[in-house]
Amino acid sequence: MTEQTLEVCKAQSSGSSGWLNWTSTSSVMLRTVEKKILSILKTPYKGMYADIGPAVGTADKIWTICLNSESSNIPLVMLHGLGAGVALWVMNLDSLAAYRPVYAIDILGFGRSSRPKFTNDALVAEKQLVKSIEEWRREMNISKMILLGHSMGGFIATSYAISYPDRIKHLILADPWGFPEKPADVNSRYNVPLWVRALAVAVTPLNPFWALRAAGPLGQWVVEKTRPDIMRKFSTVLEDEKLISQYIHQCNAQTPSGESAFHTMMDGFGWAKYPMVKRINELREDIPITLLYGSRSWVDSSAGEKIKKLRPNSMVDLKVITGAGHHVYADKAEIFNKYVNEACATCDRVMNANHEPDDNIQTKGEGTESDQENENSPVQQPIDLNRNN
Repeated sequence: MTEQTLEVCKAQSSGSSGWLNWTSTSSVMLRTVEKKILSILKTPYKGMYADIGPAVGTADKIWTICLNSESSNIPLVMLHGLGAGVALWVMNLDSLAAYRPVYAIDILGFGRSSRPKFTNDALVAEKQLVKSIEEWRREMNISKMILLGHSMGGFIATSYAISYPDRIKHLILADPWGFPEKPADVNSRYNVPLWVRALAVAVTPLNPFWALRAAGPLGQWVVEKTRPDIMRKFSTVLEDEKLISQYIHQCNAQTPSGESAFHTMMDGFGWAKYPMVKRINELREDIPITLLYGSRSWVDSSAGEKIKKLRPNSMVDLKVITGAGHHVYADKAEIFNKYVNEACATCDRVMNANHEPDDNIQTKGEGTESDQENENSPVQQPIDLNRNN
């Protein structure tokens, strides 16, 4: 248990309503731990809030970091999975930004982005998330992009590509959630014990990370004890691997806005109410897809083979990364980075062959990280990322 947690526990034990009133989470704490994690990057990065207006709430903002913004190659935009944020891409950003602009965002409702109230309708919640990505793209003035999504981010990325095909040069899906249909015999197929089924029914009305928030000041300790594997994934690059548990805790101890949207879209944790494999035929034929699965992941990779069969006239590249689990980007970061860079490079070759005009890198935001201590600060002048800053 960390000193910070112990201090909070002591302070709360002296109060009559201490535990329920615990408020040791803030945008400042999340910002601090994010900066510590990203400090190991060799590539300079800018941080900014993109003001996307009333996308879901009344004045939504999306936290964004960008690297190598001066490059003229097609930009790569990265969408994280459930409960994550931009800092968990720390093992990928240097490699991927070596060849192109890279933008990583905290999806609306997660991380340092605004946390509006989403609808309770699964399809509408999905469209709200898609709309927020489109409003972000417009605010950042990105014409075309390579869109990469991990897990839940892959589900959102695909839905976005279906809705806005003209903006997508390549779709990269890393162990995407919500693609296969939920089996009718799921309990017998996976030999789920009766007590697990009963527990699952009991917690169905609750958001996925309810237990972390219920733990109050012990939330970080809960992450460390229940998911030490996630911390170990980053131990090769971070001297203090507890930064990861602190980051995950701070990302998820706040209002569960995006998490509630995910809860609305899911049918049991592993499946979506409206599985993407049943809608993949709506994706325009000329959009190439790269699918990256972990060989040890809990995600059903059979959906990848089904997508290949459903898109016989499209480029679908399916790769299974040996030894990787669900967090393929961290389990086997070098291989993951290699495959992503190879997929991105195909877009550059096509662009150069077709002599497409470069209208992808004129980007605007609200300022650099140092200018954005308060996410409610006024909008600043647009940044021309073509300049050397």
